[in-house]
Amino acid sequence: MKASAPREPRAGLVQPPAGAGDTDTRINQALPGPRLARVILRVALLSYLFITALNVISTGLSPAADVGAILALVAVFLIQLRHSAPGAGRRPGRERFLTLGAQMLLTYLPILVYHAQWGALGGFLSGSLLLLLPPRPAWCLYAAVGLSMFLPPLLDGRSIVDAIYLCQSTLLTGLIVYGLTHLAEVIQEVHDAHGELARLAVVRERLRFARDLHDLLGFSLSAITLKSELVHRLIPLHPERAVQEVDDILTISRQSLADVRRVASGFRNMSLAQEVTSAESVLNAADVTVEVEVSVRDLDRRVENVLAAVVREAVTNVLRHSKAAHCTIRVVAEPGAIVLSVVNDGSSPGGRVPSEHGGNGLENLALRLREIGGNLTSGALPGGTFRVRAVAPASLPAPAGAERPTGAVPDTL
Repeated sequence: MKASAPREPRAGLVQPPAGAGDTDTRINQALPGPRLARVILRVALLSYLFITALNVISTGLSPAADVGAILALVAVFLIQLRHSAPGAGRRPGRERFLTLGAQMLLTYLPILVYHAQWGALGGFLSGSLLLLLPPRPAWCLYAAVGLSMFLPPLLDGRSIVDAIYLCQSTLLTGLIVYGLTHLAEVIQEVHDAHGELARLAVVRERLRFARDLHDLLGFSLSAITLKSELVHRLIPLHPERAVQEVDDILTISRQSLADVRRVASGFRNMSLAQEVTSAESVLNAADVTVEVEVSVRDLDRRVENVLAAVVREAVTNVLRHSKAAHCTIRVVAEPGAIVLSVVNDGSSPGGRVPSEHGGNGLENLALRLREIGGNLTSGALPGGTFRVRAVAPASLPAPAGAERPTGAVPDTL
């Protein structure tokens, strides 16, 4: 069979990765709840109609009467399927009243021929009223249909017990039809929500992966670019210094490769002290005077990861978007919180030109901090300086069942 060409993804929509459609198919196959609920509803309806058909045939009427009863039961079944279909209560009012009117005629007129044996069909009518009409009139009419079933047994000369039985069975059947129909709808909604949650999980994982790559590689690539430019200038004048800078470039590139592999494996830990040291080295290479103050140790791993990412992004912004001559990096402890601030000068419009592709690094970091109960602020200060300030809780509760993922890639190559 000839394979059809793949469709191009629509612009502006996040497309699930390859294999996501297969995952959804497996989910649908593993959860047959909606289909099973509809089958149970139809079997219940057919069972009630079959009992009614047996009651009618047992009266010993003519074959023509039996055939008419069967045809009427088939019509009632089809109408009831329409009333029990998803969204039936949202159909136009005229359509609902027409089908209800037809069902009412098929419920009461045959009683003139089949007497109390046809009374079981009142349960279908009462259930349809609950499904299609607003609650207040629906429950009133539901009770009226049940009470009306007192009459057929009494007109047949049967006992009051038979009349009560038929009334009670009519009300019970109506509740069963109403309940099974709504149960099938609820199961369908839960199933749809399950599939939507699975798709959202795929999208969230893609966003996490993109965010981690941005946070990890933005600083590394900026540092490699800066040091490469420095090497280009140093080769004619200071070849020994150029060799040292090339060694630094190789170290940063290896670390970047290890970071990418750790992100792909879902496991990534960053060292705040290492990031501060690396930032100091890169800023010095860019002729930026750096003042560092780190007075905290033994941070919670999740807090340290986020603060290390803040250092990377803030220093990346210093290199890309300013013409800084001085930068201050401080990490201090306050009551119940850890405060990181990166302040640089040279943020005037005459600074470095931003990347033509823009970025959303600070928004990503603000989201990360909110996830652990912290916050991020950034903005210009008087005197042409710019500050990025992150506040994170000093400690976090241990995540339930947190374990290191199997197959995690080591930090070094």
